[in-house]
Amino acid sequence: MTEDVDLLDDLLRLCAAAGAEPEVHHALPDHRDGWEQAPMVLVGDDAAARCRGAARRRGVMVVGRGQDVPDVWRRAVEIGAEYVIRLPDSETWLVDQIANASEGVGRPAVTVGVLGGRGGAGASTLACALAVTAARAGRRTMLIDGDPLGGGIDVLLGGERAEGMRWPDFAHSRGRVGGGALEESLPALHGLRVLSWGRDDWVVIPPPAMRAVLAAARRLGGVVVVDLPRRVDEAVAEALAQLDLGLVVVPGELRAVAAAKRVASMAGMVLDDLRVVARGPYAPGLDAQWVARAMRLPLAGEVPLERGLSAEQDIGEPPGGNGRGPLARFCAAFWEQALVEEGAGGSVAGGTP
Repeated sequence: MTEDVDLLDDLLRLCAAAGAEPEVHHALPDHRDGWEQAPMVLVGDDAAARCRGAARRRGVMVVGRGQDVPDVWRRAVEIGAEYVIRLPDSETWLVDQIANASEGVGRPAVTVGVLGGRGGAGASTLACALAVTAARAGRRTMLIDGDPLGGGIDVLLGGERAEGMRWPDFAHSRGRVGGGALEESLPALHGLRVLSWGRDDWVVIPPPAMRAVLAAARRLGGVVVVDLPRRVDEAVAEALAQLDLGLVVVPGELRAVAAAKRVASMAGMVLDDLRVVARGPYAPGLDAQWVARAMRLPLAGEVPLERGLSAEQDIGEPPGGNGRGPLARFCAAFWEQALVEEGAGGSVAGGTP
């Protein structure tokens, strides 16, 4: 709400950058709904005095250009504004706030990364099963393939020919990616959205693109699962920085534990909350607790060997898709604990020390 033509031009430009369609008023709307039900209200510093008496609500910001208008802070307090914003200094921040309001952003997604302690540990299988289990429970779910050398996680879901965008389409993303646009552009498989790699030439995903895509996925809420490689480069570090929790899949073998300790050491430079998923069968004298102690990490759980898993995938059944078996039971228990603790504001996903 403003009568300042230059300020209005700036605000319209910022709304366009955020993908939002504003409703413009030069004074308080005649109907209360326009003020009270809009996801955000931007009041020009020239119009703040005219908003006295309006119903108090969240999401009101007073915006101006250049230097402060006299008494602008007092007027902002009088109308219950949460912020006083000066342009152009705060343009980037304001675009993010407008986009969040437009998308209806609430609690960010619970974001879990899965890493293999060694090659062939089963990290991609676990990542798929976690995502499929979350989607089956009715949670908004996105599965992101962060390993360009993994062969494409959409293959595990039987969706390598599914229509939708892949990582190469986002390689040049910068700034803010719209969460809704991202979700709608990706292949829909087994009740979830999947971002995988293409089948063409090698594409390097720069850190800003990884940051933008993962931030958009998190803003959607629900659950995000990221399948990560064992190495940590700049793009992987960006992914690790946005995780709530990392799971390191460690087979019950001495060499696997030794390799996994190196993987965990690298990932732990970025991510504080790393936990072990022990995978059987175990070498003589080893068990899940021994593996966790050797890793010096909490134990998130144990996934024994599951016979018939490969055969199920051959007929189009994704990992964890039938809801039975040790893998599916682990995933269901993991999400139950993770979402309870996330809702309580604690660390996501409890473990056994």
